[in-house]
Amino acid sequence: MELNKKLERIAEVQRKLAARVVERPLNLEDIETVGAVDVSYRESLARSAFILCSFPSCEVLKSKVIETEVSFPYVSTFFFLRETRSVLLALRGEEFDVLLVEGHGRAHPRGYGLASHIGLLLHKPTIGVAKRPLRGVPEESFVRVGKAYVSVGHLIDLNSAVRIVEALLERGYPKPLKLADRLSKRGSL
Repeated sequence: MELNKKLERIAEVQRKLAARVVERPLNLEDIETVGAVDVSYRESLARSAFILCSFPSCEVLKSKVIETEVSFPYVSTFFFLRETRSVLLALRGEEFDVLLVEGHGRAHPRGYGLASHIGLLLHKPTIGVAKRPLRGVPEESFVRVGKAYVSVGHLIDLNSAVRIVEALLERGYPKPLKLADRLSKRGSL
């Protein structure tokens, strides 16, 4: 089956999965740890980095990097197909109260980006954080916080997501994601 037909079918699945995303407030006083995950690429390798920080002080408690083969090409709005496997491998065995995902959640044309997918698979609160919004996305699905575009992933509401990201900002971007980005690219903090 050609790629366009596959993507049409996957887009329909995304729309159905979007209906399963739960938005609810989180009590920030209950949050002790925040995880962050980011992926960088070099040729056919994906390097996923996980950072675990205390909340709200953002002291690094743990870091981890894994490498995997890239199994899907980059296709706009189908980012989750490229990154899910390596993200899940980086998160294997990890515990956190909330996860920041470098990618969109509800702020996606089909209401279901990488952050929502990871949250739904793990049954954990996730926040989508991106450097720019996607086209065709309702403005009420995200909030700009510093240089970040924040959206609901799963098991959190937008207000709670914004407050968490605001508490973790360092020069306009959430510190845990900055560290995960650096770790994924350089292999060290």
